[in-house]
Amino acid sequence: MSERPFDMSAAFEEVSAGAVGVSPAKPRQARAGFLPPLAGIAWLALALIAYRRPEDGDFPLTDLFALLAALSAVTILAATLAARRSYTAAIRIKGSAPWLIALAAFLAAWEIATAKLALLPMPFFPPPQAVLDVFVEDWPKLGESVWRSLLLLGGGCAIGAAIGFVTGVAVGWSRLAGYWAHPILRFVGPLPATAWLPLAFFVFPSSWSASTFLVALATGFPVTVLTWSGVAGVNKAFYDVARTLGADNRFLVLKVAIPAALPHVFVGLFMGLGGSFAVLVGAEMLGVKAGLGWYLQWAQGWAAYANMYGALIVMALLCSGLITLLFRLRDRVLSWQKGLVQW
Repeated sequence: MSERPFDMSAAFEEVSAGAVGVSPAKPRQARAGFLPPLAGIAWLALALIAYRRPEDGDFPLTDLFALLAALSAVTILAATLAARRSYTAAIRIKGSAPWLIALAAFLAAWEIATAKLALLPMPFFPPPQAVLDVFVEDWPKLGESVWRSLLLLGGGCAIGAAIGFVTGVAVGWSRLAGYWAHPILRFVGPLPATAWLPLAFFVFPSSWSASTFLVALATGFPVTVLTWSGVAGVNKAFYDVARTLGADNRFLVLKVAIPAALPHVFVGLFMGLGGSFAVLVGAEMLGVKAGLGWYLQWAQGWAAYANMYGALIVMALLCSGLITLLFRLRDRVLSWQKGLVQW
């Protein structure tokens, strides 16, 4: 009696059909939960709270603020309906819903306490539509200030990061460089960059160059220390293997030490960017004739607190956006560590 040969394809079809007690996998269903619809309702309630016909003495752009809130509500509800057909979209809208609800509640409380009941004194606490009016009416001056701040920040950070990186590699690799640089770093590094403001504006020929120096100083110290730490902490076995294969000192620095220290370098860049942004605003308040710091001082001098709050919002978005771009660069350069640190 001859045995029938085993047919792999037939067995696979039987398993797929459930003939051997194994049911086929069911596709995941998209379930966003009840929070996304609640977020849409919250933004619709904000639109109803904010809506009114501006009369004499009322704040401008009230109807525009209410319209934007209503459009946000429609967008959230539409995204909720679309998420019922996509598992990924459902996860995203479900994760964003609590923050959307909190933001709508904050704006509603702000609107009620200022424009509706006048519980907070003017002009120190303008309503949301007054801040919106700043972005609509004063965007040329605010945009020019953002551009000037970006130029100053970019130049100072580039100079500070380059000098800090080279210094960190030299200190981490060479004992001679470490002998001379280490005491200077211990003396100058812990001092805040803003402490050098009077001296910088006296020594440098212009307020722009002085501010660039301060931003570079705030960026350079953390980059130097973290790069130094990364180079000094490279596993000695990497050097031994490279030397065994005939590598010289130049190859060891460029191809072994620096790539191994890059995670520490990016940590220093993150720290330097945050510190340089604070120094940037302080320097612009004291000497530079344009920029977000200058805009803040101008708004405070004219008691234009709505403009001041608008500038603060722009500064927060700008700093967050720059850090996000730096994280994207880090994920691209350090692809093996992508997703290890989230922002």
